[in-house]
Amino acid sequence: MSWLLDPFVLPFMQRALLGGVLAAVTCAVVGTWVVVRGMAFLGEALAHGMLPGLAVATLAGWPPLLGAAVSAGVMGVGVGAVSRRARLSSDTAIGLLFVGMLALGVVVVSRSRSFATDVTAILFGDVLAIRPADLLLLAGALVVLVGACAVLHRPFVAVAFDPRTAATLGLSPRLAHAAMVLAVTGAVVTSYQALGSLLVVALLLAPAAAARQWTRRLPSTMALGAALGAAAVLAGLLLSWHAGTAGGASIAVCAVAVVALSVTARSALPR
Repeated sequence: MSWLLDPFVLPFMQRALLGGVLAAVTCAVVGTWVVVRGMAFLGEALAHGMLPGLAVATLAGWPPLLGAAVSAGVMGVGVGAVSRRARLSSDTAIGLLFVGMLALGVVVVSRSRSFATDVTAILFGDVLAIRPADLLLLAGALVVLVGACAVLHRPFVAVAFDPRTAATLGLSPRLAHAAMVLAVTGAVVTSYQALGSLLVVALLLAPAAAARQWTRRLPSTMALGAALGAAAVLAGLLLSWHAGTAGGASIAVCAVAVVALSVTARSALPR
């Protein structure tokens, strides 16, 4: 940890660590529902679906977060609309919109020859470029999204495990699913600054999947997933510093490695 002694690097690493941990906790809570509900493909598609909005916002000089939110929102609403009106399965609708939004983003990017650096930051992030304003955004997202998941815990549980029972209990499965998609969208949009739109899915899925190997109750999965996600952020930053690798990618690799270690350790235990 030689960066702790470097007065120039220290503030950047502190913000990167704090921002990464905030994103990891948010993604672990929301990601638990993604893992339980089987929405991994949707989470990945939302991350890719941000590209057109980010590209347009960057080229127009607008706040990138606004473009990302609009684009991901269109993606989330579009999945439901296409599924219902075209009588397609959710996977098919997600796949079509995923490809369409990604292609649209590439088309927009191809109109600018000076966009290469911005695209790299959008896709893979720059965790060391996190600013104090980004930390406030991540902290606000953590409070709002975790609070929303707590308030909607009962309908989320019902729709995740048995939508028919949810309807019987007077809970609207469609509204609960829409709220869950909105929560996933919020986590993806607010966390992409740390890892980028392609790698944010690692924090959304890996810590929750690793925690699920050891827990059965959802609150325990969220808590352990948050701890594992924070550990992956710290390990990724250390790897990035000592090996000279990309910060976001290093965090993503460490997060996936946590899943592999958890699965291996769990399978080695006597049943």
